[in-house]
Amino acid sequence: MISAKSKMKPVQSPLAKAPSKAPTGIAGFDEITGGGLPHGRTTLLVGGPGSGKTVLALQFLVHGAQDCREPGIFVAFEESSQRIVANATSFGWKLAALQKKKLSFIDAQPKPDLVQSGDFDLGGMLAALEAQIKAMGARRIVFDALDVVLALLPDPVTKRREIYRLHEWLLAYQLTGIITAKAGGDEASAIIEQPFGFMQFMVDCAVILNHSVAQGVSHRNLRVQKYRGSSFDENESPFLIGNSGLEVAVARTPGRVDAKVSNERISSGVERLDTMLGGGYYRGASVLITGFSGTAKTTLSGAFAEAACRRGERTMFVSFDSDCTEVIRNLSSVGIQLDRYVKNGCLRMVSARTIAGSAETYLVRIKTLAHEHGARCLVIDPVSAWYKSGNDLSAQSVADRLIDWSKGAGITLVCTSLLDEMSNRAESGSPLQISALADTWIHLNYLVQAGERNRGLSIVKSRGTAHSNQVRELILSDAGVTLTDTYTAGGEVLMGTLRWEKERAERVATEAAEAAAKLKRVRLDAEEAELEVRLKSLQTELVAKQVEKALLVRSTQSHEGELSRGRTQIKELRGADAAKSGQK
Repeated sequence: MISAKSKMKPVQSPLAKAPSKAPTGIAGFDEITGGGLPHGRTTLLVGGPGSGKTVLALQFLVHGAQDCREPGIFVAFEESSQRIVANATSFGWKLAALQKKKLSFIDAQPKPDLVQSGDFDLGGMLAALEAQIKAMGARRIVFDALDVVLALLPDPVTKRREIYRLHEWLLAYQLTGIITAKAGGDEASAIIEQPFGFMQFMVDCAVILNHSVAQGVSHRNLRVQKYRGSSFDENESPFLIGNSGLEVAVARTPGRVDAKVSNERISSGVERLDTMLGGGYYRGASVLITGFSGTAKTTLSGAFAEAACRRGERTMFVSFDSDCTEVIRNLSSVGIQLDRYVKNGCLRMVSARTIAGSAETYLVRIKTLAHEHGARCLVIDPVSAWYKSGNDLSAQSVADRLIDWSKGAGITLVCTSLLDEMSNRAESGSPLQISALADTWIHLNYLVQAGERNRGLSIVKSRGTAHSNQVRELILSDAGVTLTDTYTAGGEVLMGTLRWEKERAERVATEAAEAAAKLKRVRLDAEEAELEVRLKSLQTELVAKQVEKALLVRSTQSHEGELSRGRTQIKELRGADAAKSGQK
């Protein structure tokens, strides 16, 4: 495709104006650029081997052809188009269908046995591209690995001339173009030293991709170096090449709509813990459960997953410590039965041991799996495993974005974090320092008393709700998970045998008090009965006295009546006798 000089038909350049945006379809990248690449202008894409330049450029063309009605052309200077298409089949872009009308691949690789004779330039290739552009109405174009062609040019002046020729041609046709080139480093000085170095001053947008290894873990990052006429995120952003192409990690940006909050409460799976929390977790909240090894972090998260499945909510459980079958078996020993929900599809168990890579890789895979499953609740056990996946800052950034993403998606997130008993990390809550971002922080620890090691649970914080400040003993048994009442002695919380002894002493004291009360009731009943008998006897005696008194009254009254009648009769008789005496 590279030939001797030929004249390109001049085309009127467009008027200068603020660039509109051409969406790339790359998750996260359009956010940091404010909508995509500058429409009708040129973007320089620079990076080392394996940094993802070709994938990003091809994904840009595919999105334009599929979703933006903008056919595209891919000009390959390094790999053949057959190899590029074959390598891209794993992304599910359906290139075969697009190649018919909307996407064209042009092989422009220099021959290995090429012998340069005389001057040559890009004019012949550009002339051929003009016909192709008109035939398919192309609006996007990619020149992949332009540095391969530049290496054939004899001197810097010629290289500069051809780069200007290509740039002016792109502007003349108002094509949204991407030029990719290899660079040994992502520093500005290293790029300037390249044959195309001055191009970063000429193009409207420049993006630098970097692929590095930190502590044996692969990391990919990109940075928008410049973007004329538009604001953009100037910080370095990690990205991953996933199943659907590039995915760029972005944090919450100013102006982004806040996630909706809910006052709905959902159960933690432990009834008494719900009581301590004032009704359970908030829907869409982030919950952090911290503790040393063996403090029942997985058990609490399993109880939450089971409760969510009982409500019919699709749930995903990601385990970094054990295989999924082991988690299901172990939780069944404490009455948490997850296997039935796995069988009916409500619960998806994911063993993160099968995921290799950086913390960024974990986050992207988890987000993809959660989206595929339609999860409303998510458990990650433990999220502190990310601390070992690269450097501290990258892992911290990923944990922050995990919480930000879950809130935006309305997913209730429960994360466990393993603390190191030797490093006194209990003060900070997690090696990733996400305790400050979590809405609810539950801490589990051991309390050694009377030669026993017992589990204790306390709520460090729970935003937006009143919660208990007591330390409760966490009991695991065949019947399930429960929390005991608080028992204290001398200002110290009692657990295990000491708590059992106190409970037993309280039971004995209660039984003794009940027996004494019962005996007293019997004695009082006897005294009451005795008083009732005495009262009845007195009442009978009173009635007898009252009867006797009545009889006495009646007898007295009868006697007085007889005396009165006797006196009357005597009086009458005496009066009669006197009358008779007077007559004589």
